[in-house]
Amino acid sequence: MPRRRLSTEGNGANRISSDETGTASLEFITAGLVLLVPLVYLVLTVSALQGASFAVEGASRQAARVFVGSESVAEAQRGARVAVQVALADYGLDADDVRMTVTCTPNPGACLSRRGFVTVDLTTRVTLPLVPPVLDLDVPLSVPISSSATQQVSRFGGVAP
Repeated sequence: MPRRRLSTEGNGANRISSDETGTASLEFITAGLVLLVPLVYLVLTVSALQGASFAVEGASRQAARVFVGSESVAEAQRGARVAVQVALADYGLDADDVRMTVTCTPNPGACLSRRGFVTVDLTTRVTLPLVPPVLDLDVPLSVPISSSATQQVSRFGGVAP
């Protein structure tokens, strides 16, 4: 709070002047905190969402590549799951929280048929940073992230129809 003091100037009139020494630094710190805290939280949130998006996108692409390059469907599913685990571990995400769906076209019963297409869909949820899970709020505390990748089985590989 500015201090007020009585001063006299050259004409002898008494005037009240305010001494604002040191208030600029206090205002700067207050305004800085009010603006900086939400900005830091925004940066943390956006970076968590972007990192998860990169992880899920790369994992789905790699899982589809591994799937179409496998010799059997059982080997393809194991390889795709391992590819997802490795890709997500690079970004610090847990593969147990990811739901993987594999669909095959044009023949859903034969995923590795020549020139067939394999689509790998991954879905996960990213929790917002610095929000404890014990809060019972009506707003979502996590954001869903999903990715899809499609690869074609080689005409020289796979299983002949």
